[in-house]
Amino acid sequence: MNCYARITVSKTFFEATSEQIGGRVLERESMEYDVVIVGAGPSGLSSAIRLKQLNPQISVCVVEKGSEVGAHILSGAVFEPRALNELIPDWAERGAPLNTKVTKDNFLFYTSKKRSFKLPNFFIPKPTHNNGNYIVSMGNLCRWLAEQAEMLEVDIYPGFAASEIVYHADGSVKGIATGDMGIGHDGSQKASYAQGMELHAKYTLFAEGCRGHLGKQLISKFGLADGKDPQHYGIGIKEIWSIPPEQHEEGLVVHGLGWPLQESGTGGGAFLYHAENCQVYIGLITDLNYSNPHLSPFEEFQRWKHHPDTIKYLKNGTRLTYGARAIIKGGLNSLPKMHFPGGMLIGCDAGTLNSVKIKGNHTAMKSGMLAAETIAQELESGDRASSDLNSFEQNFESSWLYDELYRSRNFSGWMHKFPLLIGSAFVWIEQNIFGGKLPFTLRDSIPDHATMMSSTECKKIEYPKPDNVISFDKASSVFMSNTNHEEDQPCHLTLKDPSLPIEYNLHQFDEPAQRYCPAGVYEIVQKDDGSNSFQINAQNCVHCKTCDIKEPSQNINWIVPEGSGGPNYPNM
Repeated sequence: MNCYARITVSKTFFEATSEQIGGRVLERESMEYDVVIVGAGPSGLSSAIRLKQLNPQISVCVVEKGSEVGAHILSGAVFEPRALNELIPDWAERGAPLNTKVTKDNFLFYTSKKRSFKLPNFFIPKPTHNNGNYIVSMGNLCRWLAEQAEMLEVDIYPGFAASEIVYHADGSVKGIATGDMGIGHDGSQKASYAQGMELHAKYTLFAEGCRGHLGKQLISKFGLADGKDPQHYGIGIKEIWSIPPEQHEEGLVVHGLGWPLQESGTGGGAFLYHAENCQVYIGLITDLNYSNPHLSPFEEFQRWKHHPDTIKYLKNGTRLTYGARAIIKGGLNSLPKMHFPGGMLIGCDAGTLNSVKIKGNHTAMKSGMLAAETIAQELESGDRASSDLNSFEQNFESSWLYDELYRSRNFSGWMHKFPLLIGSAFVWIEQNIFGGKLPFTLRDSIPDHATMMSSTECKKIEYPKPDNVISFDKASSVFMSNTNHEEDQPCHLTLKDPSLPIEYNLHQFDEPAQRYCPAGVYEIVQKDDGSNSFQINAQNCVHCKTCDIKEPSQNINWIVPEGSGGPNYPNM
C-alpha cells in the first residue's frame, strides 16, 4: 500500500473513533507506540526510517500538521547528501529526487542597487563550497522519505497538529495530544467537532522545525538552554520562478551579500539556484537581530529582485510560488541540551543548522539518525521507558555532526559583533587557515528580539511600490503560497498582553509586526473614533514563526492552529 493510501485510512480511523462516542468524550482516546515523532521533516522522517532499519519491531508514528507531507517544508535548498548516503545508500536506485548537481558556484558582493562583483573562490570559506551537492526541493525529498518510511511500516498521519505535551505523573514526557477539530472562534463546538487523540510512547521525538511550539515549552520546562547563548534566527523568503530556457543555467548556484540589507546595517544574504525544468529558486535571508524597526524583510527581498544580477534571470519569467520560514542559526553555542526524560529535540527544533555552510538539512537528518540509534540502544538494553537519554551525548559528540557544529561555532559571533566585511574576513581566516578550530569561543549573548531600536532613532525606509512583474505585494504573494485556515477557529497567534501593541510597540517601534511579518498578518487599523487597533489576520499566516521570535517584548505566542491549516507548498 502506498504512503498516501495508508494515511487516508489512518485519518478516517481517528475521525470514526470520535464519532463512536457521539462527541461527548470525557477522556481522549489514546494509542500506544514505542516512539512518536512530531513533524514529518528531514529529521523526523530520518529518525523514523533509522529506527525501523535498526529494529523492525519498534512501532513508530509520525504526526504532521501540514495537509500532506511536505506541505510546510521550505528550504533553499542546496542539499549535501552525506546523511542520506548513510541512511539510504542506494537512494539513487530508489528514485530519490536529487536530479540537479551543482555545476557552478558563484558568490557575489552587491555594492549597490546597480553594481556587484564576483568574489574569487579563494575568498570563500571552504565549508561554503558546494562541490558534490544538489539543488533540490526539500518538500519533494520529504515526500520521498515518507514513502521509504511507509514501506518500513511507519505510521504517518498528516493533517493532525500536535497541540500539547502529555506528561507522566513524575514529570517525564508521555507523548502528545493532537488538537481538537471543529472548535469555533468563540471556543464552542461546531457540528464538525472531533476530539483530538493522545499518542503515548516510550519516547517522543520533537522535530517541529525552527521555533517549534512544543519544543519551546520543553526547553523552558526542563531548562535545556541553561548556560547556553540565546538562540539566533533569520527569516528566509523564497520564490520559485519558471524562466526562459536561454536564461537558465541548470546547476548554477549563486549566493550574495551586501545590498540591500547592508544599507541598514542588517546581516543576511541572497540565493539564486538554477534547478531542473527551467526553474530557479530565489530568496533573501534577513538576520533577525536587525535594529531598525522600519525594516521589512519582505520589501528588502522585492528590492533585491530588481538588481541587474538578479533580474537578468527573472525577466520574461513567471512566478510560480511564494513562501517564508524562520531559520535557526545560533549553532553549537546556542544548541540546547537535546534530551530530557521521555524524549528528545532533533533537527531545527533544537538548532543543528551549520551556519557557515548555510545548510541544515543534512545536519537535521543526522540528528534524527543519532536520536534513533540512541533510542534503539535504550530499548534493547532494558526498555527504560521515559528515561533521560543521557547516552545521546556520547553518540552526538563522537559524530561528524558535532564536529561540523564545533567548527562553525563562532560564525554568529563574528557576524554579529563586527561589520560585515570584517566579520566575513574573520570567518574566512578561521575556516580556511584554522579549519574551524581556533582556541577560543566567541559568545553572542544578545537575543534577537532585544536588538530593536526606537523608531525615532532610526532612518525610515521608503520602499518602492511593486511593479507586479518582478516585485509584488504581500497579499498576492500569500495567495501563491496556497495558505488557508478554517476561518471560524480560535486565533493561533495569541497575545500575552493585548494592550501592548498599541500602548507600547506603536509608540516605541511604530509597531514592527506590520513589517517583519512576511504575510501581512498584523495591521494597525484606525477605528471610526480615530483611535488605533491591532488587527490580526490569522488566516494569512504562513507559519514562519517570525512574530514569535522578533516581537520586542516577546508578547506574541505562536500556537498550532487546526491540523491541515497553513501553507500548502507544492515543491518548496
